Amino acid sequence: MKLRKVTAASATVFALALTATACGGDNGGDSGSDGGGKTITVGIKYDQPGLGQKTPQGYAGFDVDVATYVAKKLGYNADQIEWKEAKSGDRETMLQRGDVDFIAATYSITPERQEKVDFAGPYLLAHQDVLVRADDNSIKSPADLNAKKLCSVTGSTSAQNVKEKLAPKADLQQYPTYSACLGGLQNKAIDALTTDDSILAGYAAQEQFKGKFKLGGFKMTNENYGIGVKKGSDLKADINKALEDMVADGSWQKAVDKNLGPANYKNEPAPKIGDIKS
Repeated sequence: MKLRKVTAASATVFALALTATACGGDNGGDSGSDGGGKTITVGIKYDQPGLGQKTPQGYAGFDVDVATYVAKKLGYNADQIEWKEAKSGDRETMLQRGDVDFIAATYSITPERQEKVDFAGPYLLAHQDVLVRADDNSIKSPADLNAKKLCSVTGSTSAQNVKEKLAPKADLQQYPTYSACLGGLQNKAIDALTTDDSILAGYAAQEQFKGKFKLGGFKMTNENYGIGVKKGSDLKADINKALEDMVADGSWQKAVDKNLGPANYKNEPAPKIGDIKS
């Protein structure tokens, strides 16, 4: 009789343990559309003012606002988002390994990248441009970049686009971050920094750099920013719906104005989902 009581109690404890295991331990992962996990992990840039920046107060920028809005639509509050730095050269690997659920990090949609990951969006149409020192009047067109020291970040398509199509004799310098490129531009180690106009405007608008740099005004490419997800992820459709809602309720334009407006950035209208400009 005692043996049966102990056995029954043990069975009850075992069943409770199984229930607890089934209910716990979910930390977001490939979380699907209901946001049922405790957290969702999002990749952003940490060093792009106006777009994605880690500050003493937290995280700020247009991409951060877009990602926060999307996460909320997926069922996650702001305090349930785990932010991870997504450098340009690491983004596909981070998604493929499952390090993040999605990436919103000035991530241009290209055919090469679409072979490795899926994209929701686009959610912003930017254009490639150059940033030069305010007192440098020698670069008036993309062709003037020939024989100039041109900087962009490792893994970015920007500098390669210029070298292959517009200025084949440019001296291409690849730095690990845009901040490093900006330092090189300031101390004259390089002559021009090239990337998307939205990114450049964010840097030029910083208080410590006002008046020191200027945009070239060259619309050299179309850069269709998308939100990257793992190949085949069910999140793509849900993120697309969230992006449409963000435009429809006015939150998208408010985020642009708040983060890029101070640099007098003239944004293109919000792109329609799937409308990728070549």
